[in-house]
Amino acid sequence: MADIFDEVEEDLRRARFEKFWQKYWPVMAALAAVVILVIGGWRFYEWRQEQQSAAAGARFEAAMRLSRTNGAEAEAQFATIAADAPSGYRILARLRQATELASRDKPAGVAAFDAIAADSGIGSVLQDVARIRAGYLLVDTASQADVARRVEPLTAAGLPFRHSARELMALAAMRAGDKAGVDKWLQAIQADQETPQGVRGRAELIAAVSAGLAK
Repeated sequence: MADIFDEVEEDLRRARFEKFWQKYWPVMAALAAVVILVIGGWRFYEWRQEQQSAAAGARFEAAMRLSRTNGAEAEAQFATIAADAPSGYRILARLRQATELASRDKPAGVAAFDAIAADSGIGSVLQDVARIRAGYLLVDTASQADVARRVEPLTAAGLPFRHSARELMALAAMRAGDKAGVDKWLQAIQADQETPQGVRGRAELIAAVSAGLAK
């Protein structure tokens, strides 16, 4: 008797499933097709991104090699990469383009780095890199205020480029004859336990030069 009830129950389940399948199979087939298309599209997108990134990397390396012998042509290639490469290489190419430009036209190079520093879309770290690079270009010729406007905000404790920023501020102060400013930034350099030895050594040299100029 139990076997008969089991068979009846199985027939009922089968009938319900067949009714459900007949009613909803078009929807389920459409969903399955959508899933397949989405997965396939995503795989294609990933493959395409990898291909574009590899191509951009090869172009960037070629431009880097060219920069050793032909800065102007390398600058043009970096400009092309900055215009059409994936985002990571676009940013690197902009920085390299600005570097090549600065080697033959310092004001134009500073302007290029300032433009990068003003671009919030690239992230704060690379913006700060551009500010530091502009500061190094300006420290020998620009006013103390011009250098400070770019790099003084980067001198605060804990910021990643504080050591370079403090060194630039000390150099700008020395060039301006600002003895108090030189002392302030040299003290900040020496007091920071994480200051690299190279920066400490240059700070001692700045102190010596500043003392000689004060005599």
